[in-house]
Amino acid sequence: MIRLVGDPDRQPPILSGEMRITVQPVYSHGHSRPPHRFVFVYFIRIENVGDESAQLFWRHWRIHDATAGDQEVAGEGVVGECPLLAPGDVHEYNSFCVLEGRSGFMEGYYHFRRSDGSVFRARIPRFDLRAPSSDPDVRQA
Repeated sequence: MIRLVGDPDRQPPILSGEMRITVQPVYSHGHSRPPHRFVFVYFIRIENVGDESAQLFWRHWRIHDATAGDQEVAGEGVVGECPLLAPGDVHEYNSFCVLEGRSGFMEGYYHFRRSDGSVFRARIPRFDLRAPSSDPDVRQA
């Protein structure tokens, strides 16, 4: 992983009507080791709702951990891929995040490039990561 905090004045524009991004996070009880390791799997769906094809080439995440604080993570593509999405196409993948605390959130941006070379960002909506209080291995603070 590359840890990067970019210059916000040099970022591509955020276009809200091009890609629809939805996220479903799930707490992974079997991979977690409370009270200091909480694993969350998240399922991402990216749908091109615009009029032009675009290729995802960069991701930028802000990860907030209620215990460890904030970090920013960026890198090429998603899980080793740089999908090209034509209008109406959907790309789905899953990944995971490990927190030291029992709660946090993630949000960020994907960077896309069109065939004419223009670049834009699509916002990844903020989603909460919370270990369920019903998990017997999760100790409340």
